[in-house]
Amino acid sequence: MEKLCKSARYLILGIAALSVAACAAGSADLLEYIDEVKARPGGRIEPLPQIKPYDTFAYQASDLRSPFLPDQPNAPGNMAGPQPLENRNKEYLEQFPLDTLNMVGTLDKSGKIFGLVQTQDGLVHRVIAGNFLGQNDGRIVAISDAEISLEELVPDGIGGFFKRSAAIGLTD
Repeated sequence: MEKLCKSARYLILGIAALSVAACAAGSADLLEYIDEVKARPGGRIEPLPQIKPYDTFAYQASDLRSPFLPDQPNAPGNMAGPQPLENRNKEYLEQFPLDTLNMVGTLDKSGKIFGLVQTQDGLVHRVIAGNFLGQNDGRIVAISDAEISLEELVPDGIGGFFKRSAAIGLTD
């Protein structure tokens, strides 16, 4: 067994020596190429381009309008059209997007029609015309057996609002 291990060692050493010799023999052309590249004359390096000095701009806020505020004609105080009520307490159902609310029925109590709205957590809430619903200041305008109709105030992107009709239909 010991002779077999010794011969295996010699075999491995022989293979390693052959592979090193093969690597050394192939590097003669590489060394020749390196010498040729070193013998070439050096090139001229282009100078760095001249950097132009930066012209500063002094912004005079008293002479020009602020670029961070809308123009005066579009200011919220000057906007004609619907505006959300600013000093009112938000109702509970205004924290939910309309697409997460479901109408599950109506209730007629003392001649008043109530809409029954279910939230995602399964709770059912009573609403009447005039209540607010959804995240865009949606006010309920009518309740029928099939749907709850409301008008939302949606921002128009330039500081104002426009009314958009929406409805929550009865689900099965």
